[in-house]
Amino acid sequence: MMRLLQTLGFVLFFVCSSCAQEEPAPRSAAQSTDYIPQVSLGYTIQHSYYSLSYSSTHRQAEYAYYYLSPESIQGGQARTDDFRVDPKVKANPVKSTDYQGSGYDRGHLCPAADMALNLTAMSETFFMSNMSPMTPSFNRGIWSKLEDWVRDAALQEGGLFVVTGPVLSKSCGSINSSITIPCSYYKIVFTGGSSPKMLGFLLSNAGASGSVQQFVITIDALEQQTGIDFFPQLEDALEQNLESKVSLSGWKF
Repeated sequence: MMRLLQTLGFVLFFVCSSCAQEEPAPRSAAQSTDYIPQVSLGYTIQHSYYSLSYSSTHRQAEYAYYYLSPESIQGGQARTDDFRVDPKVKANPVKSTDYQGSGYDRGHLCPAADMALNLTAMSETFFMSNMSPMTPSFNRGIWSKLEDWVRDAALQEGGLFVVTGPVLSKSCGSINSSITIPCSYYKIVFTGGSSPKMLGFLLSNAGASGSVQQFVITIDALEQQTGIDFFPQLEDALEQNLESKVSLSGWKF
């Protein structure tokens, strides 16, 4: 009987250990929410590995926010491509087929390739709340190039906080008179510690060539265009210093 109990105990330990390895937790709960932007147009939805602020008016997120770790990039989880309704959207959610025939890609805000940590992380990037209408030449071109640059930077820095979103206005039209087509998109990266750095990018929703460095912009300018207060948790003097100017020092292009 004793030997049987020992054997059962070993089996249970092995199963639990395997489960933990398959679904590792975020680096820490605090890191995943410490620098979340203030909501401007929407309401906060918290998924397992990223947050977003969803605008019912524009039927998409005004931003997606997450901590990008080397472990998340190198996790090895394959794409799931399971585009679907986000169950946390309160009303009138976007369906996977709502972009059909529009000529626009279902463009990720939180990229699938940033969430290779495990099945949950990857699959949740395919909620339609994380999608925004991107022109194919933009989504598959310069935007993809910027996403690659962010992953490289995260690996070099040992992790980054990332905020991504559309600049939402009605001036560039809509899909089915309800899903706003953004004229441009932004991305912000931040690393804290003893030598904090921050960099912002603003790109038109169109094909472009060249280095992503040409799209660098101050965070203050992005706040003016979006109405969002990014990184409000930072000490005021540090926030002003990081957000009021462009500094390429320490970043590799």
